[in-house]
Amino acid sequence: MFEAALTALEASALGQGLRASQYAYPLVNAAHILALAALFGSILALDLRLLGLWRSIPAAPLAQVLPRVAACGLALAIPTGIALFSVRPFDYVGHPVFPFKLALIAFAAGNALLLHRTVGWQALVRGATIVPRRVRFAAVLSLLGWTGAILAGRLLAY
Repeated sequence: MFEAALTALEASALGQGLRASQYAYPLVNAAHILALAALFGSILALDLRLLGLWRSIPAAPLAQVLPRVAACGLALAIPTGIALFSVRPFDYVGHPVFPFKLALIAFAAGNALLLHRTVGWQALVRGATIVPRRVRFAAVLSLLGWTGAILAGRLLAY
């Protein structure tokens, strides 16, 4: 069943179109890279602030805006990633790094979702000046998870 789904994805109009077009694959790849830049760039800036850099800049405005930028980046990275995957799904699934990439994405996204439900995060968004220990720990996990996912993605590409 899984193999049939991969075969169907590879044979889909999306997969065929990206393989056949001189411009489609590079454009989708560029969109994926831009999505990752929005995702990771915003997360990097926020997490570094949460870990103590730029203490003169209030964390609350960053905590209100940057997660939304990251979410938009993730919302674009997922479909562009699936599109890129459709070109060679069997190669990607067979690569030993692929399950780690998916696990790291799930871990990092789950970390963000759980963090945003905590009292410490809510206080920070409302203007608390002290970053709670749990929030700092989540920032470390975030940096590790998203960095690992990006590195795994680069390993898959080459």
